[in-house]
Amino acid sequence: MTKTLIGTPDEQPRRKKTPKLRDGVMKRGTTWSYVIRVRDPETGESKPRWVGGFATEDDAKAARDEARVRARRGEYIDRNAITVAEYLAEWIEGHAVEIKPHTLKGYRDMIRLYIGPRIGKVRLQALRPAAITKFYRDLLTHGGRKGGPLAANTVKHVHTVLRKALTDAVLVDELLPNNPAERAKLPRTHPTEPGMIWTPAQLRAFLATAQEHRLYAFFHLAAYTGARRGELLNLRWTDVDLDKPQIHITGTAAVIDRQRVEGTTKSGRSRVVSLDPSTIRVLKAHRARQDEERLRLGESWKGGGAYVFTTGWGDPLFPDTPSSLMPKLIETHNKQNPNAQLPHARLHDLRHIHATTLLLAGVPVHVVAARLGHADPAITLRVYAHVIHEQAATAAEVFARVING
Repeated sequence: MTKTLIGTPDEQPRRKKTPKLRDGVMKRGTTWSYVIRVRDPETGESKPRWVGGFATEDDAKAARDEARVRARRGEYIDRNAITVAEYLAEWIEGHAVEIKPHTLKGYRDMIRLYIGPRIGKVRLQALRPAAITKFYRDLLTHGGRKGGPLAANTVKHVHTVLRKALTDAVLVDELLPNNPAERAKLPRTHPTEPGMIWTPAQLRAFLATAQEHRLYAFFHLAAYTGARRGELLNLRWTDVDLDKPQIHITGTAAVIDRQRVEGTTKSGRSRVVSLDPSTIRVLKAHRARQDEERLRLGESWKGGGAYVFTTGWGDPLFPDTPSSLMPKLIETHNKQNPNAQLPHARLHDLRHIHATTLLLAGVPVHVVAARLGHADPAITLRVYAHVIHEQAATAAEVFARVING
């Protein structure tokens, strides 16, 4: 017995239309999808790969064409919904062991303060060079405090972190076919010269004032070796050879989350820095004073004689101690010498004074680079380009003077 449908054709139940696949593209619901076949490099078997979520048919076709090209090259990567913030969180945890603690903190700060809030919600595989370029431009114009501009060097640090992470997304995790940060455009910046550089007379005046302080040797050694603050705070007496004479710089000290931590030098290499006779005398006097403090405190002494620079109780110094002491010593000098004022300078500027003085005296760049602990003399050339230019201006006269006798 057959069933009879009652009603007009319009009133009869309609069959659902099956979406039609046309050249690998079809509409599913309100979005478009494409499918391609990808060969498994291990088995050689070809399997279909569906990718959906495109707003228009043209978007799906463009993505399909790009995927076909990558599949033919063996570069096809499966679609992944992970966001930039999610990937960076996994990436930074995976590198926490191999990155220096101080560097790791810097990476976390760049991600937390700048990358995460602005592009963290973007799907990693949707990140494009143009979007990263705009991100850098936005940071430079209003990425700082209270919507103000962000320093160009900070934007460069953000780029460094993002580029490193996306490189691993390409080479290690195989989530991206290429690194969009490599093709992004950093805002054009002008190289900056070191800050205030005292004259030799001003440096002598400062050290004369600092001579009254128990940490005078720290400032003397910083100026006469060009060593970094953290490198000097990590220095042990076993690293000091007063006979050769030289110091062996093997690591650095920093503060992370209010804890003093120690690690390798900035370049990751140790180095030997020669000392002059006056610096030897300063170090001997400093050690004698430290021995007196240790004997006076007896069992209350906490240092054990290991560190060259300590608190009055023998504990190793925190980096902020000498940094905050320097402006106080400058202020003391200026009060005592109203007619010979010292301009403001940072502790790190003592390193710049050391390098500039050597370069102006004609010491070869590669020798200065080795003394400063630069991994490449090109770094020295870039940082102290203004000094090199001064030397270049007199090079013709020097040559003529030598040849003409």
